[in-house]
Amino acid sequence: MTRLSGLKALLPRSLRMLAIAGLAGAAVSTAAMAEDTIRVELDYARVIKLDRPVSRVIIGNSDIADAAVSDAQTIILTGKKFGTTNLVILDTDGSAIVDERILVSLENKNTLQIYRQADRQIMSCTPNCEDFELPE
Repeated sequence: MTRLSGLKALLPRSLRMLAIAGLAGAAVSTAAMAEDTIRVELDYARVIKLDRPVSRVIIGNSDIADAAVSDAQTIILTGKKFGTTNLVILDTDGSAIVDERILVSLENKNTLQIYRQADRQIMSCTPNCEDFELPE
């Protein structure tokens, strides 16, 4: 008996189909979440251009990200600490222009992460690798 036929014998067809559907749904929800997320790297700024003038900018957790109004239609978003928060930008009528999730993470292309059991060491490699101190 092969492993596949053994699995088929243990799980009814309906349960196998439900498991496959669940995995497909998880992939779709992860992709949908990524589309609604503004990604900012730690200690980097990102420019957000808007089609209408801004009246108010709200950051859910200002320890994670900061937003500064550059002009009436330009916001500068800066990643301050690892994590997820949200950004709400209102126009002069009080309507939401932007209501998005913000994810602050490390720059992947110049970062090396070394795992030793439960310990993690992060190194910034630009161009030589040096220890990277995480903000508190």
